[in-house]
Amino acid sequence: MCRLLCVRSAGRVSMQRHLEQFALTAENSPEDQSHGWGCAWMESGSWQFYHNIAPIWEDSFERFGSAEFFLAHARSAFRNEGIEVSNNMPFANGDQVFVFNGELKGVRIREQGRIGAEKVFNFIRRFDNADLEQAIRLGVATLMRKTRYTRAMNFIIATPGDAWLSTQYNENPDYFQMHQKLTDNTLIVSSAPYERSLGWVPIENHTLSRISKPR
Repeated sequence: MCRLLCVRSAGRVSMQRHLEQFALTAENSPEDQSHGWGCAWMESGSWQFYHNIAPIWEDSFERFGSAEFFLAHARSAFRNEGIEVSNNMPFANGDQVFVFNGELKGVRIREQGRIGAEKVFNFIRRFDNADLEQAIRLGVATLMRKTRYTRAMNFIIATPGDAWLSTQYNENPDYFQMHQKLTDNTLIVSSAPYERSLGWVPIENHTLSRISKPR
């Protein structure tokens, strides 16, 4: 299964520093995240993107500068299928970007998308009537009803001014539980803490939480 990262700060922070740490969590993960990676960051009010089919730990991060708001995703392709850069997240639709980690079995919906994560993103967008929080609540509730078994469904949807984390899992909390850390006016939300540094707080299962910009 994949790994997720979202960083929001009151000022610009080094993307390279966080991506290097995030890459280590993917490289040392008990599950394979070698199927490419991507990131999205805010620059002058719009999203900028980078995707690479190589494993994240084989890439160089010196190309990245600083940002106040960015997301990253290291991919573990379901059944090792569809390994191509176009399937690497973050996905984007309009001003929304999306990263996902999970596995749904027996999903009874019809939705467009090349892979399951993109179908989840597009399905949730059906409920968006200018209220992203409500769209996520309705979309997740409907998906849970229409899915035979949810191994996990963790995702982040972000706009230029906002971000939301939804976390659901029914097994292996050591792997699927999300974590957050607030330090130096920077909020980090990640699938796994960076190394063993202090200050990380587990995020409760079955919750929807706002990833707010620190003040």
